[in-house]
Amino acid sequence: MPQHPHICMLAAENDIIPGAKVGGIGDVIRDIPRALANEGARVTVIIPAYNAFHTLPGSKFVDSATVDYAGQAEVVELYELYPDRDAGVTYLVMHNALFGACGSGSVYCNDPSDRPFATDASKFALLCAGALQCICNGAVGEIDVIHLHDWHAGFASILREFDPRFSALKNVRCVFSIHNLALQGIRPFTDDESSLEQWYPNLAYDTAAIVDPRWTDCVNPVAASIRLADVVHTVSPSYSLEVIQANAPERGFHGGEGLERELQQCAGRNSLVGIINGVEYTDNVSNRLEWHAMMTTIGDTLIKWFGDSSSINTTDYVAHQRTQQWLTSNRPRHVLTSVGRLTSQKMALLLEPTTDDRTVLDDMLESLSGKGVFILLGSGDSELEALCRKSAAHHPNFLFLNRYAQSLSDLLFENGDVFLMPSSFEPCGISQMLAMRHGQPCIVHAVGGLKDTVADMQDGFHFSGNSVQEQANAFQQCLEKVISLRENQPDAFRTIASSAKEKRFYWSSSAKQYLDELYS
Repeated sequence: MPQHPHICMLAAENDIIPGAKVGGIGDVIRDIPRALANEGARVTVIIPAYNAFHTLPGSKFVDSATVDYAGQAEVVELYELYPDRDAGVTYLVMHNALFGACGSGSVYCNDPSDRPFATDASKFALLCAGALQCICNGAVGEIDVIHLHDWHAGFASILREFDPRFSALKNVRCVFSIHNLALQGIRPFTDDESSLEQWYPNLAYDTAAIVDPRWTDCVNPVAASIRLADVVHTVSPSYSLEVIQANAPERGFHGGEGLERELQQCAGRNSLVGIINGVEYTDNVSNRLEWHAMMTTIGDTLIKWFGDSSSINTTDYVAHQRTQQWLTSNRPRHVLTSVGRLTSQKMALLLEPTTDDRTVLDDMLESLSGKGVFILLGSGDSELEALCRKSAAHHPNFLFLNRYAQSLSDLLFENGDVFLMPSSFEPCGISQMLAMRHGQPCIVHAVGGLKDTVADMQDGFHFSGNSVQEQANAFQQCLEKVISLRENQPDAFRTIASSAKEKRFYWSSSAKQYLDELYS
Protein backbone atom coordinates (compact mmCIF):
# COMPACT_ATOMS: atom_id res chain seq x y z
CA MET A 1 0.00 0.00 0.00
CA PRO A 2 1.44 3.42 -0.95
CA GLN A 3 2.23 5.84 1.82
CA HIS A 4 -0.50 8.13 0.52
CA PRO A 5 -3.18 5.80 -0.90
CA HIS A 6 -5.97 6.94 -3.17
CA ILE A 7 -9.34 5.62 -1.97
CA CYS A 8 -12.46 5.76 -4.13
CA MET A 9 -15.71 5.54 -2.15
CA LEU A 10 -19.11 4.62 -3.61
CA ALA A 11 -22.17 5.48 -1.54
CA ALA A 12 -25.80 6.59 -1.74
CA GLU A 13 -25.48 9.68 0.47
CA ASN A 14 -23.07 12.51 1.24
CA ASP A 15 -24.02 15.26 3.70
CA ILE A 16 -21.45 17.59 2.14
CA ILE A 17 -24.13 18.12 -0.52
CA PRO A 18 -27.36 19.82 0.64
CA GLY A 19 -30.22 17.33 0.32
CA ALA A 20 -27.97 14.30 -0.15
CA LYS A 21 -28.35 12.95 3.38
CA VAL A 22 -31.14 10.75 4.71
CA GLY A 23 -29.43 8.81 7.51
CA GLY A 24 -26.19 8.25 9.35
CA ILE A 25 -24.30 7.06 6.26
CA GLY A 26 -24.48 10.64 5.00
CA ASP A 27 -22.66 11.81 8.13
CA VAL A 28 -19.92 9.21 7.67
CA ILE A 29 -19.36 10.05 4.00
CA ARG A 30 -19.23 13.72 4.97
CA ASP A 31 -16.59 13.28 7.68
CA ILE A 32 -14.33 10.26 7.09
CA PRO A 33 -12.90 11.44 3.71
CA ARG A 34 -11.66 14.66 5.30
CA ALA A 35 -10.17 12.76 8.23
CA LEU A 36 -8.39 10.38 5.85
CA ALA A 37 -7.08 13.28 3.80
CA ASN A 38 -5.70 14.83 6.98
CA GLU A 39 -3.72 11.60 7.45
CA GLY A 40 -2.19 11.93 3.98
CA ALA A 41 -4.62 9.88 1.87
CA ARG A 42 -6.42 10.99 -1.28
CA VAL A 43 -10.15 10.30 -1.36
CA THR A 44 -12.62 10.45 -4.22
CA VAL A 45 -16.31 10.12 -3.32
CA ILE A 46 -18.95 9.19 -5.91
CA ILE A 47 -22.71 9.29 -5.29
CA PRO A 48 -25.61 9.60 -7.74
CA ALA A 49 -26.67 13.11 -8.72
CA TYR A 50 -30.33 12.09 -8.38
CA ASN A 51 -31.09 14.27 -11.39
CA ALA A 52 -30.39 17.38 -9.29
CA PHE A 53 -26.97 17.73 -7.69
CA HIS A 54 -25.02 17.96 -10.96
CA THR A 55 -26.73 21.33 -11.57
CA LEU A 56 -25.60 22.90 -8.28
CA PRO A 57 -23.72 26.20 -8.64
CA GLY A 58 -20.06 25.68 -9.45
CA SER A 59 -20.43 22.08 -10.61
CA LYS A 60 -17.83 21.11 -13.20
CA PHE A 61 -18.13 18.37 -15.82
CA VAL A 62 -15.32 15.83 -15.40
CA ASP A 63 -15.93 12.94 -17.78
CA SER A 64 -18.52 10.61 -19.23
CA ALA A 65 -18.67 6.90 -19.91
CA THR A 66 -20.94 4.55 -21.78
CA VAL A 67 -22.05 1.36 -20.03
CA ASP A 68 -24.12 -1.61 -21.12
CA TYR A 69 -27.08 -1.53 -18.74
CA ALA A 70 -30.45 -3.25 -19.10
CA GLY A 71 -29.81 -3.90 -22.77
CA GLN A 72 -29.11 -0.25 -23.50
CA ALA A 73 -26.00 1.85 -23.95
CA GLU A 74 -26.39 4.28 -21.04
CA VAL A 75 -24.21 7.38 -20.78
CA VAL A 76 -23.22 8.45 -17.28
CA GLU A 77 -21.61 11.79 -16.57
CA LEU A 78 -19.34 12.73 -13.68
CA TYR A 79 -19.46 16.22 -12.19
CA GLU A 80 -17.21 17.64 -9.49
CA LEU A 81 -18.61 19.75 -6.68
CA TYR A 82 -16.74 22.04 -4.27
CA PRO A 83 -13.24 21.56 -5.78
CA ASP A 84 -11.58 23.88 -3.25
CA ARG A 85 -13.46 22.77 -0.17
CA ASP A 86 -11.27 20.06 1.36
CA ALA A 87 -7.66 19.43 0.35
CA GLY A 88 -7.16 15.83 -0.72
CA VAL A 89 -10.88 15.09 -1.21
CA THR A 90 -12.74 15.08 -4.55
CA TYR A 91 -16.55 15.13 -4.40
CA LEU A 92 -18.20 13.68 -7.52
CA VAL A 93 -21.80 13.09 -8.49
CA MET A 94 -22.87 10.81 -11.34
CA HIS A 95 -25.66 11.96 -13.61
CA ASN A 96 -28.06 9.88 -15.66
CA ALA A 97 -31.80 10.54 -15.86
CA LEU A 98 -32.50 7.11 -14.32
CA PHE A 99 -31.08 8.33 -10.99
CA GLY A 100 -34.08 10.65 -10.74
CA ALA A 101 -36.60 7.81 -10.92
CA CYS A 102 -38.46 9.05 -7.84
CA GLY A 103 -38.20 12.75 -8.58
CA SER A 104 -35.28 15.12 -8.80
CA GLY A 105 -33.31 15.21 -5.57
CA SER A 106 -34.99 12.16 -4.04
CA VAL A 107 -32.32 9.83 -2.65
CA TYR A 108 -34.53 6.82 -1.96
CA CYS A 109 -37.85 5.55 -3.27
CA ASN A 110 -40.76 3.95 -1.44
CA ASP A 111 -41.60 0.82 -3.40
CA PRO A 112 -44.62 -1.36 -2.58
CA SER A 113 -44.07 -4.15 -0.08
CA ASP A 114 -44.39 -6.86 -2.75
CA ARG A 115 -41.44 -5.35 -4.69
CA PRO A 116 -39.01 -4.13 -2.03
CA PHE A 117 -36.00 -2.10 -3.22
CA ALA A 118 -37.09 -2.46 -6.87
CA THR A 119 -36.60 1.12 -8.03
CA ASP A 120 -33.62 1.85 -5.80
CA ALA A 121 -31.83 -1.37 -6.74
CA SER A 122 -32.09 -0.48 -10.42
CA LYS A 123 -30.65 2.97 -9.73
CA PHE A 124 -27.75 1.66 -7.68
CA ALA A 125 -27.02 -1.16 -10.11
CA LEU A 126 -26.43 1.56 -12.71
CA LEU A 127 -24.33 3.59 -10.24
CA CYS A 128 -22.03 0.61 -9.68
CA ALA A 129 -21.61 -0.18 -13.38
CA GLY A 130 -21.07 3.48 -14.23
CA ALA A 131 -18.59 4.09 -11.42
CA LEU A 132 -16.47 1.05 -12.29
CA GLN A 133 -16.45 2.04 -15.95
CA CYS A 134 -15.35 5.58 -15.09
CA ILE A 135 -12.61 4.22 -12.83
CA CYS A 136 -11.36 1.86 -15.52
CA ASN A 137 -11.42 4.72 -18.04
CA GLY A 138 -9.10 6.70 -15.76
CA ALA A 139 -11.62 9.43 -14.94
CA VAL A 140 -10.58 9.55 -11.29
CA GLY A 141 -6.91 8.62 -11.72
CA GLU A 142 -5.23 5.50 -10.38
CA ILE A 143 -6.79 4.16 -7.20
CA ASP A 144 -5.46 1.83 -4.53
CA VAL A 145 -8.72 1.00 -2.73
CA ILE A 146 -12.36 0.88 -3.76
CA HIS A 147 -14.52 1.33 -0.67
CA LEU A 148 -18.17 0.30 -1.00
CA HIS A 149 -20.72 1.56 1.52
CA ASP A 150 -23.83 -0.51 2.30
CA TRP A 151 -25.98 -2.47 -0.11
CA HIS A 152 -26.32 0.41 -2.55
CA ALA A 153 -22.68 -0.03 -3.60
CA GLY A 154 -22.65 -3.81 -3.19
CA PHE A 155 -23.35 -4.58 -6.84
CA ALA A 156 -19.87 -3.23 -7.60
CA SER A 157 -18.31 -6.19 -5.79
CA ILE A 158 -20.25 -8.53 -8.10
CA LEU A 159 -19.18 -6.69 -11.25
CA ARG A 160 -15.56 -6.52 -10.07
CA GLU A 161 -15.54 -10.29 -9.62
CA PHE A 162 -17.47 -11.49 -12.67
CA ASP A 163 -17.48 -8.83 -15.39
CA PRO A 164 -14.37 -9.14 -17.64
CA ARG A 165 -14.56 -5.41 -18.41
CA PHE A 166 -13.57 -4.70 -14.82
CA SER A 167 -11.08 -7.52 -14.25
CA ALA A 168 -8.24 -5.00 -13.73
CA LEU A 169 -9.99 -3.92 -10.51
CA LYS A 170 -9.31 -7.33 -8.97
CA ASN A 171 -5.84 -5.95 -8.27
CA VAL A 172 -7.40 -3.05 -6.36
CA ARG A 173 -8.24 -3.69 -2.71
CA CYS A 174 -12.00 -3.83 -2.09
CA VAL A 175 -13.48 -2.80 1.26
CA PHE A 176 -17.17 -3.19 2.13
CA SER A 177 -18.68 -1.19 5.00
CA ILE A 178 -21.89 -2.27 6.72
CA HIS A 179 -23.79 0.71 8.10
CA ASN A 180 -27.25 -0.88 8.28
CA LEU A 181 -27.39 -4.66 8.01
CA ALA A 182 -31.17 -4.64 8.27
CA LEU A 183 -31.38 -3.30 4.70
CA GLN A 184 -29.86 -5.67 2.14
CA GLY A 185 -31.27 -4.68 -1.27
CA ILE A 186 -32.37 -8.22 -2.15
CA ARG A 187 -33.75 -8.62 -5.70
CA PRO A 188 -34.53 -11.58 -8.02
CA PHE A 189 -31.93 -13.03 -10.35
CA THR A 190 -34.33 -12.85 -13.27
CA ASP A 191 -37.96 -12.46 -14.47
CA ASP A 192 -38.35 -8.91 -13.21
CA GLU A 193 -37.49 -5.52 -14.70
CA SER A 194 -35.52 -4.91 -11.50
CA SER A 195 -33.38 -8.03 -11.43
CA LEU A 196 -29.71 -8.94 -11.85
CA GLU A 197 -30.07 -10.40 -15.33
CA GLN A 198 -32.17 -7.47 -16.48
CA TRP A 199 -29.46 -5.00 -15.42
CA TYR A 200 -26.49 -7.10 -16.53
CA PRO A 201 -27.82 -9.51 -19.21
CA ASN A 202 -24.38 -10.74 -20.28
CA LEU A 203 -22.91 -11.29 -16.81
CA ALA A 204 -21.55 -14.81 -16.28
CA TYR A 205 -21.84 -15.04 -12.51
CA ASP A 206 -21.39 -17.77 -9.93
CA THR A 207 -24.75 -18.10 -8.22
CA ALA A 208 -23.26 -19.46 -4.99
CA ALA A 209 -21.11 -16.36 -4.56
CA ILE A 210 -23.95 -13.85 -4.73
CA VAL A 211 -27.13 -15.68 -3.75
CA ASP A 212 -29.21 -14.75 -0.73
CA PRO A 213 -28.96 -17.60 1.81
CA ARG A 214 -32.72 -17.59 2.48
CA TRP A 215 -34.25 -16.77 -0.92
CA THR A 216 -32.23 -18.80 -3.38
CA ASP A 217 -33.84 -17.18 -6.43
CA CYS A 218 -32.49 -13.78 -5.36
CA VAL A 219 -29.22 -11.88 -5.42
CA ASN A 220 -28.14 -10.23 -2.18
CA PRO A 221 -25.55 -7.45 -2.70
CA VAL A 222 -24.64 -7.44 1.00
CA ALA A 223 -24.10 -11.20 1.18
CA ALA A 224 -22.14 -11.04 -2.09
CA SER A 225 -19.91 -8.25 -0.81
CA ILE A 226 -19.25 -10.05 2.46
CA ARG A 227 -18.10 -13.07 0.45
CA LEU A 228 -16.17 -11.18 -2.25
CA ALA A 229 -14.61 -8.10 -0.62
CA ASP A 230 -11.07 -8.24 0.75
CA VAL A 231 -12.21 -6.86 4.09
CA VAL A 232 -15.61 -6.17 5.66
CA HIS A 233 -16.06 -3.29 8.07
CA THR A 234 -18.73 -2.76 10.72
CA VAL A 235 -19.08 0.61 12.39
CA SER A 236 -18.29 -0.56 15.92
CA PRO A 237 -16.24 -3.38 17.47
CA SER A 238 -19.08 -4.80 19.56
CA TYR A 239 -21.39 -4.92 16.56
CA SER A 240 -18.79 -6.96 14.66
CA LEU A 241 -19.08 -9.57 17.44
CA GLU A 242 -22.87 -9.48 17.61
CA VAL A 243 -23.42 -10.08 13.90
CA ILE A 244 -21.67 -13.46 13.99
CA GLN A 245 -23.85 -14.83 16.82
CA ALA A 246 -26.13 -17.48 15.36
CA ASN A 247 -28.51 -17.42 18.33
CA ALA A 248 -28.65 -13.65 18.61
CA PRO A 249 -32.48 -13.31 18.55
CA GLU A 250 -32.82 -15.74 21.45
CA ARG A 251 -30.30 -13.63 23.37
CA GLY A 252 -32.22 -10.41 22.83
CA PHE A 253 -30.40 -8.76 19.90
CA HIS A 254 -30.57 -8.93 16.12
CA GLY A 255 -27.25 -10.43 15.12
CA GLY A 256 -26.43 -10.85 11.46
CA GLU A 257 -29.95 -10.40 10.04
CA GLY A 258 -29.79 -13.80 8.33
CA LEU A 259 -26.18 -13.42 7.18
CA GLU A 260 -24.55 -14.90 10.27
CA ARG A 261 -22.90 -17.74 8.34
CA GLU A 262 -21.38 -15.38 5.78
CA LEU A 263 -20.11 -13.11 8.53
CA GLN A 264 -18.75 -16.02 10.57
CA GLN A 265 -16.76 -17.16 7.52
CA CYS A 266 -15.54 -13.61 7.01
CA ALA A 267 -14.40 -13.45 10.64
CA GLY A 268 -12.72 -16.82 10.17
CA ARG A 269 -10.65 -15.28 7.38
CA ASN A 270 -9.69 -12.43 9.76
CA SER A 271 -11.45 -10.10 7.35
CA LEU A 272 -14.15 -8.68 9.64
CA VAL A 273 -13.13 -5.42 11.32
CA GLY A 274 -15.09 -3.18 13.70
CA ILE A 275 -14.13 0.50 13.87
CA ILE A 276 -16.26 3.06 15.69
CA ASN A 277 -17.45 6.18 13.89
CA GLY A 278 -16.59 9.65 15.14
CA VAL A 279 -18.14 13.08 15.47
CA GLU A 280 -16.86 16.61 14.94
CA TYR A 281 -15.93 18.75 17.94
CA THR A 282 -15.65 22.52 18.15
CA ASP A 283 -14.81 24.94 20.92
CA ASN A 284 -18.08 26.78 20.37
CA VAL A 285 -20.49 24.59 22.28
CA SER A 286 -23.76 26.47 22.69
CA ASN A 287 -24.99 27.37 26.15
CA ARG A 288 -28.30 26.13 27.44
CA LEU A 289 -31.34 28.23 26.70
CA GLU A 290 -33.67 29.43 29.41
CA TRP A 291 -36.80 27.29 29.48
CA HIS A 292 -39.01 30.08 28.14
CA ALA A 293 -36.60 30.70 25.23
CA MET A 294 -36.43 26.99 24.46
CA MET A 295 -40.23 26.63 24.32
CA THR A 296 -40.53 29.82 22.27
CA THR A 297 -38.02 28.47 19.73
CA ILE A 298 -39.88 25.16 19.41
CA GLY A 299 -43.25 26.93 19.19
CA ASP A 300 -42.00 29.26 16.45
CA THR A 301 -40.73 26.25 14.47
CA LEU A 302 -44.13 24.57 14.75
CA ILE A 303 -45.83 27.70 13.43
CA LYS A 304 -43.52 27.58 10.41
CA TRP A 305 -44.55 23.96 9.87
CA PHE A 306 -48.18 25.09 9.89
CA GLY A 307 -47.33 27.64 7.21
CA ASP A 308 -45.69 25.02 5.03
CA SER A 309 -48.88 22.96 4.81
CA SER A 310 -52.33 23.65 3.41
CA SER A 311 -53.91 22.05 6.50
CA ILE A 312 -52.96 21.81 10.15
CA ASN A 313 -51.43 18.48 11.11
CA THR A 314 -53.01 17.08 14.30
CA THR A 315 -49.67 16.03 15.78
CA ASP A 316 -48.14 19.46 15.13
CA TYR A 317 -51.19 21.15 16.67
CA VAL A 318 -50.96 19.09 19.85
CA ALA A 319 -47.23 19.83 20.03
CA HIS A 320 -47.79 23.57 19.64
CA GLN A 321 -50.45 23.58 22.36
CA ARG A 322 -48.03 21.72 24.62
CA THR A 323 -45.31 24.33 24.12
CA GLN A 324 -47.80 27.07 25.02
CA GLN A 325 -48.72 25.22 28.21
CA TRP A 326 -45.08 24.72 29.15
CA LEU A 327 -44.25 28.38 28.45
CA THR A 328 -46.01 29.41 31.63
CA SER A 329 -44.06 27.04 33.88
CA ASN A 330 -40.50 26.84 35.13
CA ARG A 331 -38.04 24.31 33.76
CA PRO A 332 -39.00 20.84 35.05
CA ARG A 333 -36.57 19.04 37.32
CA HIS A 334 -35.86 16.44 34.64
CA VAL A 335 -35.89 17.09 30.88
CA LEU A 336 -35.54 13.82 28.96
CA THR A 337 -34.85 13.98 25.23
CA SER A 338 -34.57 11.66 22.25
CA VAL A 339 -33.80 12.26 18.56
CA GLY A 340 -34.03 9.66 15.81
CA ARG A 341 -35.99 7.86 13.15
CA LEU A 342 -39.21 6.25 14.36
CA THR A 343 -38.43 2.68 13.39
CA SER A 344 -38.79 -0.64 15.13
CA GLN A 345 -35.04 -0.60 15.75
CA LYS A 346 -35.22 2.70 17.60
CA MET A 347 -38.65 2.58 19.24
CA ALA A 348 -39.72 -1.03 19.82
CA LEU A 349 -38.74 -0.99 23.49
CA LEU A 350 -40.45 2.32 24.29
CA LEU A 351 -43.63 1.21 22.53
CA GLU A 352 -43.66 -2.34 23.93
CA PRO A 353 -47.16 -3.07 25.29
CA THR A 354 -47.50 -3.39 29.06
CA THR A 355 -51.04 -3.65 30.41
CA ASP A 356 -54.47 -2.24 29.59
CA ASP A 357 -53.59 -0.89 26.14
CA ARG A 358 -50.56 0.92 27.56
CA THR A 359 -46.93 1.00 26.48
CA VAL A 360 -43.58 1.37 28.21
CA LEU A 361 -43.70 5.00 27.04
CA ASP A 362 -47.02 5.54 28.82
CA ASP A 363 -45.69 4.01 32.02
CA MET A 364 -42.53 6.11 31.81
CA LEU A 365 -44.49 9.33 31.35
CA GLU A 366 -46.75 8.49 34.27
CA SER A 367 -43.74 7.84 36.52
CA LEU A 368 -42.33 11.25 35.49
CA SER A 369 -45.60 13.07 36.15
CA GLY A 370 -45.08 16.17 38.26
CA LYS A 371 -41.30 16.08 38.06
CA GLY A 372 -40.14 15.51 34.49
CA VAL A 373 -40.95 15.86 30.79
CA PHE A 374 -39.97 13.95 27.67
CA ILE A 375 -39.32 15.61 24.29
CA LEU A 376 -39.08 13.30 21.26
CA LEU A 377 -38.05 14.50 17.81
CA GLY A 378 -38.51 12.04 14.98
CA SER A 379 -40.55 10.68 12.10
CA GLY A 380 -40.79 7.38 10.30
CA ASP A 381 -43.14 4.41 10.53
CA SER A 382 -46.77 5.62 10.42
CA GLU A 383 -47.96 3.12 13.03
CA LEU A 384 -45.24 4.15 15.47
CA GLU A 385 -46.03 7.80 14.80
CA ALA A 386 -49.67 7.07 15.66
CA LEU A 387 -48.71 5.46 18.98
CA CYS A 388 -46.57 8.47 19.88
CA ARG A 389 -49.34 10.86 18.84
CA LYS A 390 -51.78 9.02 21.08
CA SER A 391 -49.41 9.18 24.05
CA ALA A 392 -48.76 12.88 23.45
CA ALA A 393 -52.48 13.60 23.56
CA HIS A 394 -52.90 11.77 26.88
CA HIS A 395 -49.77 12.84 28.76
CA PRO A 396 -49.21 16.58 29.44
CA ASN A 397 -45.52 15.94 30.10
CA PHE A 398 -44.80 14.58 26.60
CA LEU A 399 -43.88 16.77 23.61
CA PHE A 400 -43.79 14.84 20.32
CA LEU A 401 -42.18 16.72 17.43
CA ASN A 402 -43.07 14.62 14.40
CA ARG A 403 -40.48 15.84 11.88
CA TYR A 404 -36.76 15.88 11.33
CA ALA A 405 -35.35 19.38 11.80
CA GLN A 406 -31.64 19.98 12.29
CA SER A 407 -32.24 23.11 14.37
CA LEU A 408 -34.52 21.26 16.80
CA SER A 409 -32.17 18.29 16.86
CA ASP A 410 -29.33 20.56 17.96
CA LEU A 411 -31.63 22.23 20.48
CA LEU A 412 -32.44 18.92 22.18
CA PHE A 413 -28.83 17.73 22.23
CA GLU A 414 -27.82 21.01 23.87
CA ASN A 415 -30.64 21.44 26.38
CA GLY A 416 -31.66 18.03 27.72
CA ASP A 417 -30.72 16.50 31.07
CA VAL A 418 -30.85 12.82 30.06
CA PHE A 419 -30.88 11.39 26.54
CA LEU A 420 -32.77 8.16 25.81
CA MET A 421 -31.49 5.71 23.19
CA PRO A 422 -33.11 2.32 23.83
CA SER A 423 -32.39 0.89 20.35
CA SER A 424 -32.99 -2.82 19.85
CA PHE A 425 -29.68 -2.91 17.98
CA GLU A 426 -27.25 -0.19 16.99
CA PRO A 427 -24.35 -0.72 14.57
CA CYS A 428 -22.76 2.51 15.82
CA GLY A 429 -25.16 5.32 16.57
CA ILE A 430 -24.37 9.01 16.43
CA SER A 431 -27.10 10.58 18.55
CA GLN A 432 -25.56 9.35 21.79
CA MET A 433 -22.21 10.92 20.83
CA LEU A 434 -23.86 14.22 19.96
CA ALA A 435 -25.75 14.30 23.27
CA MET A 436 -22.58 13.45 25.20
CA ARG A 437 -20.73 16.20 23.35
CA HIS A 438 -23.04 18.67 25.08
CA GLY A 439 -22.79 17.07 28.51
CA GLN A 440 -26.06 15.14 28.32
CA PRO A 441 -25.58 11.59 29.67
CA CYS A 442 -27.40 8.81 27.83
CA ILE A 443 -29.48 5.82 28.88
CA VAL A 444 -28.63 3.19 26.27
CA HIS A 445 -29.30 -0.43 25.49
CA ALA A 446 -25.89 -2.07 25.95
CA VAL A 447 -25.50 -3.30 22.38
CA GLY A 448 -23.24 -2.51 19.42
CA GLY A 449 -21.91 1.01 19.20
CA LEU A 450 -23.91 2.11 22.24
CA LYS A 451 -21.96 -0.32 24.41
CA ASP A 452 -18.69 0.88 22.85
CA THR A 453 -19.33 4.59 23.37
CA VAL A 454 -21.18 4.84 26.69
CA ALA A 455 -19.56 3.53 29.89
CA ASP A 456 -22.10 2.50 32.52
CA MET A 457 -22.13 4.73 35.61
CA GLN A 458 -19.06 6.57 34.29
CA ASP A 459 -20.37 8.76 31.49
CA GLY A 460 -23.84 7.29 31.00
CA PHE A 461 -26.09 4.37 31.87
CA HIS A 462 -26.66 0.86 30.50
CA PHE A 463 -29.57 -1.54 30.55
CA SER A 464 -29.89 -4.98 28.94
CA GLY A 465 -31.99 -8.14 28.90
CA ASN A 466 -32.43 -11.46 27.12
CA SER A 467 -35.84 -10.65 25.64
CA VAL A 468 -37.77 -7.57 24.62
CA GLN A 469 -39.81 -7.80 27.83
CA GLU A 470 -36.68 -8.10 29.97
CA GLN A 471 -35.11 -5.17 28.14
CA ALA A 472 -38.22 -3.05 28.62
CA ASN A 473 -38.27 -3.79 32.34
CA ALA A 474 -34.55 -3.10 32.62
CA PHE A 475 -34.97 0.20 30.79
CA GLN A 476 -37.65 1.35 33.25
CA GLN A 477 -35.51 0.33 36.22
CA CYS A 478 -32.51 2.15 34.76
CA LEU A 479 -34.55 5.30 34.26
CA GLU A 480 -35.80 5.17 37.84
CA LYS A 481 -32.19 4.80 39.01
CA VAL A 482 -31.08 7.82 36.98
CA ILE A 483 -33.94 10.01 38.20
CA SER A 484 -33.14 9.01 41.79
CA LEU A 485 -29.46 9.79 41.22
CA ARG A 486 -30.25 13.27 39.89
CA GLU A 487 -32.56 14.00 42.82
CA ASN A 488 -30.61 12.45 45.69
CA GLN A 489 -26.98 12.55 44.53
CA PRO A 490 -26.74 15.57 42.22
CA ASP A 491 -22.96 15.84 42.57
CA ALA A 492 -22.53 12.23 41.41
CA PHE A 493 -24.78 12.89 38.42
CA ARG A 494 -22.88 16.07 37.53
CA THR A 495 -19.64 14.09 37.56
CA ILE A 496 -21.13 11.61 35.08
CA ALA A 497 -22.40 14.49 32.92
CA SER A 498 -18.96 16.10 32.94
CA SER A 499 -17.33 12.82 31.95
CA ALA A 500 -19.78 12.51 29.05
CA LYS A 501 -18.89 16.00 27.86
CA GLU A 502 -15.16 15.32 28.08
CA LYS A 503 -15.29 11.99 26.20
CA ARG A 504 -14.06 12.12 22.63
CA PHE A 505 -14.72 10.09 19.50
CA TYR A 506 -12.40 11.70 16.97
CA TRP A 507 -12.65 10.94 13.27
CA SER A 508 -8.86 11.21 13.20
CA SER A 509 -8.65 8.09 15.37
CA SER A 510 -11.07 6.25 13.09
CA ALA A 511 -9.10 7.35 10.02
CA LYS A 512 -5.86 5.94 11.41
CA GLN A 513 -7.62 2.61 11.97
CA TYR A 514 -9.06 2.69 8.43
CA LEU A 515 -5.55 3.08 7.04
CA ASP A 516 -4.05 0.37 9.26
CA GLU A 517 -6.85 -2.21 9.37
CA LEU A 518 -8.96 -1.71 6.23
CA TYR A 519 -6.63 -0.40 3.56
CA SER A 520 -3.27 -2.02 4.36
